[in-house]
Amino acid sequence: MPRLLADITPLKESPAFRRMYFGTALSAIGTNLTLVAVSLQVYDITGSSLSVGLIGLFALVPLIFAGLYGGAVADAHDRRKVALLSGTGLWGSTIGIALQAWAGADNVWLLYLLIAVHSGFAGINQPTRTAIIPRLVRPELLPAANALSMITFGLAFTVGPMLAGVLIAQVGYGWTYTIDVVTFTAALWALFRLPAMPPEGPVRRAGLGTVIEGFRYLGTRPNIRMTFLIDLAAMVMAQPRVLLPAVGAVFIGGGELTVGILLAASAFGAVLAGLFSGPLGQVHRQGRAVQWAVVGWGASISGFGLVVILSGRTGDGAMTPWIIPAAACLLLAGVSDSISGVFRSTILQSATPDAMRGRLQGVFIVVVAGGPRLGELVGGGFAEWIGEGWTALWGGIVCMLLVLLLARLQPRFGQYDSRTPEP
Repeated sequence: MPRLLADITPLKESPAFRRMYFGTALSAIGTNLTLVAVSLQVYDITGSSLSVGLIGLFALVPLIFAGLYGGAVADAHDRRKVALLSGTGLWGSTIGIALQAWAGADNVWLLYLLIAVHSGFAGINQPTRTAIIPRLVRPELLPAANALSMITFGLAFTVGPMLAGVLIAQVGYGWTYTIDVVTFTAALWALFRLPAMPPEGPVRRAGLGTVIEGFRYLGTRPNIRMTFLIDLAAMVMAQPRVLLPAVGAVFIGGGELTVGILLAASAFGAVLAGLFSGPLGQVHRQGRAVQWAVVGWGASISGFGLVVILSGRTGDGAMTPWIIPAAACLLLAGVSDSISGVFRSTILQSATPDAMRGRLQGVFIVVVAGGPRLGELVGGGFAEWIGEGWTALWGGIVCMLLVLLLARLQPRFGQYDSRTPEP
């Protein structure tokens, strides 16, 4: 069993990584709690699903620009200071969100502004923190460190939304946001305790030129580039999240409860993959592992689509037993996505020189955030045309076919070996 369970050696060996890990875990739960609470508050103010959807737009645009520029900043300055300053900005914007709730402002545009500011600081903070990890643990422990992070994010996506609903009903928005403010202090404390991390090698002032330099470097590094392309194939062609409201209302039944169960199943899959990630540290052909994991994702989403097709239309809104195989498919999808994320992050961290690590982590954040949004647009459009079940079924199939195509176009990625990392 110890070989199956997550390898916690990074937590034992590196006190700095241990502090940052647990600080990030607490703040991640608080952040997800706040994001769900903001969605509910916007709906309470406006009564409009479109207004809730606009939160994503106001969050995504700053995240893209700040993620690209923030990565360049992380490469040009002491990463501890960049992470600490951007973390302070995140903390301040969270305080602003809490204050508007305590003041009873009920102004949706103020919430949009605060979310945009919060997302902008996150675009700087996230790639910086990820670029810090290779400075804190040994290279051979990067898969274990990334697997531990997957446990954190899986729990955050499961616990945060559940707590948000309970807390808002019991104590209101003000106290709910205040809890996030308190939990984020743990992340700030962990960043404050990090050692100094000045840039290695020649330093260039952060700006458009250094951002472009990062893209040029990416264009000449096929293995690193493939980690982005294969993730886009999965997220754009086989992203089921936009289909879930219709699945709950029309097919499987159960409405919002079904949507919550299916989302929790996917997040719990990520937690399971992290908890039983011990063998991942022994995998050296990490490119091949990413390919198989994304194939697993596509197959799971196709299976989910088949379940939806077979369930038919309930019509009465009651939850049906089809929820069990549907949740099982999304749980397997969460496992596959988590394994893919572990190895994609490890390849990016190992094969990228430290001087470029911040910029490419910035691109990684943009892909991770933008891919699912684009996937929701594609999935929603096809669902209007061929239905939700067929959209998921064919989306998963196309995802698997794209993995095969990418493998043919770039065979070196399947041969990538962590013992001799080649970008």
